[in-house]
Amino acid sequence: MDTTTTYLGLRLPHPFIAGASPFAHHLDGVRRLEDAGCAAVVLHSLFEEQISLARDDRISGMASSDARFSETLAFYPTWTQYPSTPDAYAEHIAALKRSVSIPIIASLNGGTAQSWLTFARTLEQAGADALELNLYQVVTDPRVGGVAVEDEWVRMVTELKRLIGIPLAVKVTPFFTAFGNVARRLSDAGADALVLFNRFYQTDIDVATAKPVVRVELSHNDELPLRLRWIALLYGRVPCALALTGGVERPNDGVKAILAGATVVQMVSALMRHGPGYLGTMRETLERWLEWRQITGLDEARGLASLRHTADPAAFERASYLHTLQSWQ
Repeated sequence: MDTTTTYLGLRLPHPFIAGASPFAHHLDGVRRLEDAGCAAVVLHSLFEEQISLARDDRISGMASSDARFSETLAFYPTWTQYPSTPDAYAEHIAALKRSVSIPIIASLNGGTAQSWLTFARTLEQAGADALELNLYQVVTDPRVGGVAVEDEWVRMVTELKRLIGIPLAVKVTPFFTAFGNVARRLSDAGADALVLFNRFYQTDIDVATAKPVVRVELSHNDELPLRLRWIALLYGRVPCALALTGGVERPNDGVKAILAGATVVQMVSALMRHGPGYLGTMRETLERWLEWRQITGLDEARGLASLRHTADPAAFERASYLHTLQSWQ
């Protein structure tokens, strides 16, 4: 049974990789993932704010020593609250490459095409096999249009491809009027893979204090259909690879991701719940399904449930919406 796949130029024994999580904070955590059979590891993110603070003592252009910005900067974590400094992050990559044999994918998280992006060179020099750019930005200014945001992101990808020689994956949110066009533009700008999707973390409100509160909850597979739908829509329509992340909770969720067209499946919440050994369960389930369908290789199964050969995907989506509503009768 051939479950191998190629992602970001890396030949992997199977499609299940660890997404960015606390497992990657320390060498022991990455070793646990490797021992459990993880195909590759995406490290926790190094944030734009960390790099600009370390380099220029600024966050989003605001000097930390300037009293005018103290109220705004108080929203941000202090430098001690991050798992590591930028330099220590690069050293962590180098240490991992000396200690484990599975591919290590570094992660940068930001939203602006500024000088902080040049730190990607340091991560490449440290030995990262590839880089994942995590694009996360909530546009709160009603005067800023969607095209301006899209153009900024395309500039970021274009700049990073100019700076580095290792493959680049781009992790994005789904909140665009025409996400298919955004995906195509990012791919045309040089993205070797798209990671669908970044989870949109939102604050809750504490009614006792009348203040916003931050809560982190692990994902459940009720988040999976959005990912499956867009993987299925994009498969065969954009030239880059597609990675699914978010909502992979049960063993069959990995099979669904492959059927939609995913090249790899990133796992975080399931590993946090069940431990790294759950990777074996995911892989065994995929192998049993391939055997049941008498499919000898992953490439043959990938995209079987995609819309690649659908004559009119827009009509299919509209019809699915109508069928869903009528099913409540």
